Amino acid sequence: MRKLVYYIATSIDGYIAGPGGEFDFYPVADDMAAYINGEYPEMVPTPVRDQIGFDAPNKRFDTVIMGRGSYEPGLAVGYSSPYAHLRQYVVSGTIKSVDDPAVELVPDDPIGLVRRLKQEQGGDIYLCGGGNLAAQLLPEIDEMIIKCYPVVAGEGIPVFHGSFNPTTFTLTGTRTFSNGTVLMTYTR
Repeated sequence: MRKLVYYIATSIDGYIAGPGGEFDFYPVADDMAAYINGEYPEMVPTPVRDQIGFDAPNKRFDTVIMGRGSYEPGLAVGYSSPYAHLRQYVVSGTIKSVDDPAVELVPDDPIGLVRRLKQEQGGDIYLCGGGNLAAQLLPEIDEMIIKCYPVVAGEGIPVFHGSFNPTTFTLTGTRTFSNGTVLMTYTR
């Protein structure tokens, strides 16, 4: 069965972005970029692929699910299909339509969507974010890959933004990069 994998970058204090959606404050290192691009090429969005000439086949994932806050930054720079190399779903009750046939708008029931996708044949499902959608999908998250950057944001969009719901995961891997970022893998 396919897995839902929440792959996310976070600050030490648990924010995936600043209060205005900023995410450019995370320090990048060459060794980290090489590892991520090699192990998880699917996570490199289309605008970045185009900018750096990155063309790598999918290794693990064939589908991405994102919330409005994760989808709109691509739109702001002219990309209506931010992960053109994956099947794309945007879960949002506030976006009224998506003008790209490669992106399917899902106005409600993200749990139902994930359960349907898990029954299909194919690769794993990448949960791109954000914190509200991750909290809604927490019962269906099978694995988390968390890049914890050595930065304190102070405030912003949390990794999970929902009701109190303690859920246990098991740490199954760690890797540290030259910039102090720690990549942690957790499974349910």
